[in-house]
Amino acid sequence: METFDYVIVGAGSAGAVLANRLTEDTGTTVLLLEAGPPADADEIAIPAAFSTLIKTKWDWNYRTAEQKQLHGRRGDWPRMKALGGCSSMNAMIYIRGNRLDYDTWRDEYGAAGWGHDDVLPYFVKAENNTRLGGPLHGQAGPLHVEDRRYTHPLTEAWVASAVGSGFNPSDDFNGEEQEGAGLYQVTCHNGHRWSTARGYLDPVADRPNLTIRTGALAERVLVEDGRAKGVAYLSADGPRTAYADGEVILSGGAINTPQLLMLSGIGPAAHLRELGIDVVADRPMVGQNLHDHPATPLVFHTRDTTDLAELNNLANFARAKSRGSGPLVSNIGEGGGFWRSRDGLPAPDLQAHIAPTGFWDNGLHEATTRKVTLATTLVNVASRGQVRLRSTNPRWHPEIDPAYYDDQSDLDAMVAGSRRLLETARTGPLARLISGPAMPGVADPDEGELVEHIRAYTQTLYHPVGTCAMGDDERSVVDSELKVRGIDGLRVVDASVMPMVPRGNTNAPTIMIGEKAADMIRGLVHGRHTAKDKLTSKETA
Repeated sequence: METFDYVIVGAGSAGAVLANRLTEDTGTTVLLLEAGPPADADEIAIPAAFSTLIKTKWDWNYRTAEQKQLHGRRGDWPRMKALGGCSSMNAMIYIRGNRLDYDTWRDEYGAAGWGHDDVLPYFVKAENNTRLGGPLHGQAGPLHVEDRRYTHPLTEAWVASAVGSGFNPSDDFNGEEQEGAGLYQVTCHNGHRWSTARGYLDPVADRPNLTIRTGALAERVLVEDGRAKGVAYLSADGPRTAYADGEVILSGGAINTPQLLMLSGIGPAAHLRELGIDVVADRPMVGQNLHDHPATPLVFHTRDTTDLAELNNLANFARAKSRGSGPLVSNIGEGGGFWRSRDGLPAPDLQAHIAPTGFWDNGLHEATTRKVTLATTLVNVASRGQVRLRSTNPRWHPEIDPAYYDDQSDLDAMVAGSRRLLETARTGPLARLISGPAMPGVADPDEGELVEHIRAYTQTLYHPVGTCAMGDDERSVVDSELKVRGIDGLRVVDASVMPMVPRGNTNAPTIMIGEKAADMIRGLVHGRHTAKDKLTSKETA
């Protein structure tokens, strides 16, 4: 019988952090289970190649349910299936979110200890920033953050045009003020992607108290007498079981974690009974509260410039791989900004992502003409959907319904945001590089044309959260220490615990959650021992 102090399911942005931090104590044993393989493809390391991983063996290949506000379309939801999770597939943009996001977690959702001042030390602890330092930034953490080593002239032109049209210039979206326009920093090191697999797992892979198993698909959490005892999983050698003397920790993300909880009998009782699953704990909110950042591309034909896609050749691929330089170290979404759709909002509700190429439908279309993309992204989302099981087979994808634009305010904000981005394309240096509209096909769309465009082309920005939300009452799935209500010895540590999505890209916040959770589990606060030392496995059994 295999027994460890901790069994972690999922080696993604949070799970990799936990595996590293928990095994700093040489007396603590950890098993890290990952359904995918090691993240060893060349395309993973080269920033501009991230979209080539979509719809391949590296992708879970999720699709949403039909979206009634998007003409019944089903959307692809790429999620990485490898060590590092989505930090091995994302666009590497380093954004933490707004101070208001975390204070709202604390004040409106009852997530005690998760206000901005509480989480800031963990962002700093994780970060190794090449340009920005204290007190708001770290320069000694495992997560490398740098200014991109390549910026296309179209992106620089957009920033100048945005500032000329009224945006404040910004050289740090994670500083005192989020609002403004500028160039994004990225989680790269010397021009190569720096995932949590690279930053947190590779340096500790030889620790004798850490066991990493890839190709291990979790089937269910084993619960006895109200306590999580271990995990049943499928491997190349067949079904296996691993037991935890301390805790089972789920870090599969906003889709896989609620799916595994429900397969284990922890979830909405009526739904579980429909599928013939024995109810271990009736937790109605498991799988609920799903939401994501929707994004809509505004695409223009360009002139007197290049398209990033035409620079994708073997010479530049080799240059990016060997030297970390050249156009393929672009992360595609090189620049952007934050602003408010209307006056009176307490914080920005919109974000822009600027790509010096035509990028829509997850970048799966081959470029035929030179283009630039200005993507409007809603970062304060009112609509809520759900994840539900479709089968008791863990290999079956669950039903994923983000309910895009079910709340009219979301659509209204996207219309206003798209109009503001269209203004930036009509002024300054960018206007001189644009030859005409591509999507939508008119230069000045009216209200109906803009709404139709948003319904036809909205896609995910890859930021699903919320399906195991934390809080202080029975409506929440986990408490403020990320412990699953009603089950001892079971925690969730990933983006699913976010009660509300932060205003910005979610990778850095998920890493922060992993850092903070590790300290909670070890009995540490901001790296200092509390009066209560880390419980041993026997004390927690």
